[in-house]
Amino acid sequence: DGFRVDAAAPARQPRVGTRTPVLSDDGADLAAALQTIIEVGHDDLARAVADAFDGATISVTDNDGLFELQLRQRGMLRALKPAELSDGTLRFMLWGAALFSPRPPSLMVLNEPETSLHPDLIPPLAAMICAAAANTQVVVVTHSGGMQERLAAADALTVELIKEWGETRVAGQTMLTAPPWDWGKR
Repeated sequence: DGFRVDAAAPARQPRVGTRTPVLSDDGADLAAALQTIIEVGHDDLARAVADAFDGATISVTDNDGLFELQLRQRGMLRALKPAELSDGTLRFMLWGAALFSPRPPSLMVLNEPETSLHPDLIPPLAAMICAAAANTQVVVVTHSGGMQERLAAADALTVELIKEWGETRVAGQTMLTAPPWDWGKR
């Protein structure tokens, strides 16, 4: 959940291109990770970008070994570079690179992945999360009703937390139905 998308974000800079099956934690190798996904043949990524941005396509350019993402949108005379993308568009691309990784981790925890995204991007993001969940366990923490609805419609297990009198609890769980706490042993 810590992807930077500000003007100086590592994902906005051209970087040395190399096969990148896992996106770095700061997203600096975004273009290389996307190129790896493209070369592996993940059509889900291209489909998600097209759904999210009205038929848009992504590509990666190679300028003297430096890779840079390009987004081509309908009505634009040229492709947009990462420095020209909105924060939400860049964040969506970072999520795509993480979720469609050719070498997914055994567990992905996404903390409010909808942050700074336009509401129209929630359905394609939820679709990417569901696609990733076919290959790895994905836990999503969200306050977005739209995200909750999309994931629930895909049969995701939902745990709702409620806050009462300063205490956070699982909805519908009482002291009698809560699992016992195990402090473990040393």
